Amino acid sequence: MHDRTATPKPLVAALPELKGYGRDLRIDTCRGIALWCIFLDHVPNNIGSWLTLRNYGFSDAAEVFMFLSGLTCALAYGKARQSGGWTGVIGRTLWRSWDIYVAFLLLTLACAIMVHLAGSGHFADESNTRILLEEPGMTLAHAAILQYRPVNTDILPLFVLYHLLFAPLLWLLLRAPNATLGASLLLYALVHVFGWTIPAWPNGHWFFNPLAWQLPLVLGAWWIVEGKRFRPWVTSRAALVPAVVYLVFSLIIALSWSIKPLEVLVPQALLYPMDKSNLAPLRLLHFLALAVLFVSFVPRDWQGLTTPVMRGAIRCGQNSLPIYCLGVLLTLASQLALLDISEGLTMQIALSVGGVLVMIGAATLLNLIKIKPRQPPHAKAVEQPTRFELATARALGVDIPPALLAGAEEVDRLKMLFAPVRESGCSADSVPAIAHAFGPPAKNVGRDVNQITRTLEPAP
Repeated sequence: MHDRTATPKPLVAALPELKGYGRDLRIDTCRGIALWCIFLDHVPNNIGSWLTLRNYGFSDAAEVFMFLSGLTCALAYGKARQSGGWTGVIGRTLWRSWDIYVAFLLLTLACAIMVHLAGSGHFADESNTRILLEEPGMTLAHAAILQYRPVNTDILPLFVLYHLLFAPLLWLLLRAPNATLGASLLLYALVHVFGWTIPAWPNGHWFFNPLAWQLPLVLGAWWIVEGKRFRPWVTSRAALVPAVVYLVFSLIIALSWSIKPLEVLVPQALLYPMDKSNLAPLRLLHFLALAVLFVSFVPRDWQGLTTPVMRGAIRCGQNSLPIYCLGVLLTLASQLALLDISEGLTMQIALSVGGVLVMIGAATLLNLIKIKPRQPPHAKAVEQPTRFELATARALGVDIPPALLAGAEEVDRLKMLFAPVRESGCSADSVPAIAHAFGPPAKNVGRDVNQITRTLEPAP
């Protein structure tokens, strides 16, 4: 005979990464390093870009940043679901999307102001701000609907859309994670088959096609939900060996684009140029190979995370939106310095190192601003328990989880125990109310309460 009162089994378990784990500093570290790489790559003819991924393989920091955004969104909005339900998730996604939208519009204005102060000219064409300076009204209207973007700001409108849609994505992932990932892969394939894209203004299309770049984002969120099941395979030799082979292959190809002797050996027409707007499959595979190596060789408690450089990356990763916007402005300033002052090697190194240090300094300042002073202990007067509450607590023998009461005083424990009774509006002699709050009492609970209460009476 079936038990009809049994609790129904949830469609999926709670997000595994939320069970007993604090913040994974590897995510913040990689995101901070990705922000540095994006800044270095955006400065043209910069020796610092040789420190980034794009010169040593098919993918670059964009794939890393998008995947990590999927991870962090799943973690953050998963916690919001646990504390506030789906209403909390929707509210958080709308608020975050609004934050990014406002940051994008302010960054657009800041870019136009910098170019105008620099004297416009050829630099206005390179930064795609000439039309904004010549037709500000119409251009800002198109920027408001995410159709116009200055150079290097393309990723922000992408995140405005993705955060808006992340609540239904999380809902699907928690119920059918593998089917959701399969649908994402199908959409990615259809983009490459039929050439689907989203138009931009005044011409062309979005540099980052949202229909294609959704895949690394969904993949990151899927890993939070299902990664524990697939981790043994990802870290196995069967995945590690092909990943290493592919990375070596992509290294040779990428170096051939810059080193003349290798260029003769590699047929360039087969692989170059590689489509970034639609996330070429070779780029995606290169990122996945890097992810396999990272998961296999960089543990959660890696000691390198405590070094000064990694701590700087962590701070930048924890403030990704303002640091990304700052990186865009630093890119414009670096371009102006290279054009107006010097394009020499010393200037390139100084701008690269200086830009990264400014990003670390700004992130450190933001972290200091976020720190709130701790409340002084026992700032609020403690209400004393009644004799009845004290006697009934002993009679009922109700256990309170130690983790909930860690650091609390004995008085606070009793008041916490009887909070449900107070909220029910019951008087001190209402044993049925206690049964309602704590479960059915024992048969002799009323006798025990009366007996213990008499023992607490003052002696005549």
